Amino acid sequence: MTAMFENRTDAGRQLGAALSQHQGSQPLVLAIPRGGVEVAYQVAIGLAADLSLVVVRKLPFPDNPEAGFGALAEDGSLYFLPGANQRLPPSVILGIVQEQQAEVARRVEVLRGGDPLPELRRRHVILVDDGIAMGSTTQAAVKCCRSLGASRVTVAAPVASPGARTSLEASADEVVVLLCPSFFRAVAEFYRDWYDVPDQEVIGIMADARQSGLLAQEKGDHDERTGHR
Repeated sequence: MTAMFENRTDAGRQLGAALSQHQGSQPLVLAIPRGGVEVAYQVAIGLAADLSLVVVRKLPFPDNPEAGFGALAEDGSLYFLPGANQRLPPSVILGIVQEQQAEVARRVEVLRGGDPLPELRRRHVILVDDGIAMGSTTQAAVKCCRSLGASRVTVAAPVASPGARTSLEASADEVVVLLCPSFFRAVAEFYRDWYDVPDQEVIGIMADARQSGLLAQEKGDHDERTGHR
C-alpha cells in the first residue's frame, strides 16, 4: 500500500487543516506520546491552540508484549478491551497495571518535567495520536479527560482502523480521522518515514512549543486567564 503521509509533520499539518473549524475556540490539544507529539504540535500550530501531553500506557499481555488487553492513563483511568482482561487472572492484571503505573510516572517526569496536567475543566480537549490501531490507549485518554472535567472531547488521528473509529465514536464527542482503510494492519504502513520516537525528541518538541507560546499553562493559570473559578 502506498504511504499516505510523508512523516508525522506532514500528517499533523493535514490533520490540523481538517480540524480548522475549531480555530479560535481555544481548544486544548493533548498529545498521546510518544508518536502523537509531533502530530499534535502541528495541529496546535494550525489552530493556534494550547498544547500539552497526557501519558497513557498500553497494558501488554505477559506472553505477547506487542499485544495489549487495555490501557492505563496517568490519572488512574483504566480501559479494558471487551473480554480481553478475562483471559488473565486478576493478580496478573494487577501486577501489569502496577508495572505500567511506574512507567507512566517516569514518563510524566521525563516528558512533562513532572508538571501536572493543565486544567481540563470546562475545556474542549482535542486528543491527538499518530494513528489508532486497537484504540485502547485512546479510550483510556478519553476516560481521563472526562474524569478531569473536560466539557468536550475530540479524538483526532491521521489514520485509524474501522473498529477503533467505531468504538471511539461511542465514547468521544467527535472523531476526526483522515484515513480509515478497511484493510488495516499497522499504523506504520501509512507513513513513508516511520520510526519509534525517543524521549529526547518529545522533550525537544515540547521545548519548541514553550518557545513559540503554545505550551499550555499549568493547572490553575487557565482559570485565572479566562475568569473561571
